[in-house]
Amino acid sequence: MRLVFLGTADYAVPSLKTIVQEGYKVLTVITQPDRPKGRGQKVKFSPIKKAALKLNLPIFQPENIKTSESVDYLKELKADLYVVVAYGQILSKEILDLPPMGCVNVHGSLLPKYRGAAPIHWAIINGEVETGVTTMYMVPDLDSGDIIEQSRLKIEPDYSVGILHDLLADLGAKTLLSTLRALAKGSVNPTPQDDSKA
Repeated sequence: MRLVFLGTADYAVPSLKTIVQEGYKVLTVITQPDRPKGRGQKVKFSPIKKAALKLNLPIFQPENIKTSESVDYLKELKADLYVVVAYGQILSKEILDLPPMGCVNVHGSLLPKYRGAAPIHWAIINGEVETGVTTMYMVPDLDSGDIIEQSRLKIEPDYSVGILHDLLADLGAKTLLSTLRALAKGSVNPTPQDDSKA
């Protein structure tokens, strides 16, 4: 299975490392452009770019993933599947339709609950006692594609956003791996989301 990995944030790093360690062929890693950060406005690499450099993977950093140049680049790769984890740009339908096996996203909540940004923060703010991760097929609407797999995690009373983030990042990597194995076997049975519970 030939993959393209799209990610930027710390949350995505365990997923990238896991699929590489498991021997999946990552054709390229797509991440956000380097940006100036902090007081000195020094240009900093994204966590995923740092991980990709250590893993000796090709890196592509388009300012806008929807441009014709970006789409042409993706077409040339001829990947089977795109894996998207905390990337930070919306993919067009044209891009979502490119890989024959589709685009899979790893989201930090039990969808349809907490779609969109900051699902980990909202689970803590709202006093949830359980959360988890969802792998799903991506569609043009945000976080509303069919669910492939979910893994649950109890939120202990002393969990901060940081602790929960790290636990869910690791759980997301394990769930992604399970999803990729199921996809390879053709044993995936996706479930549509109930929009009334979103």
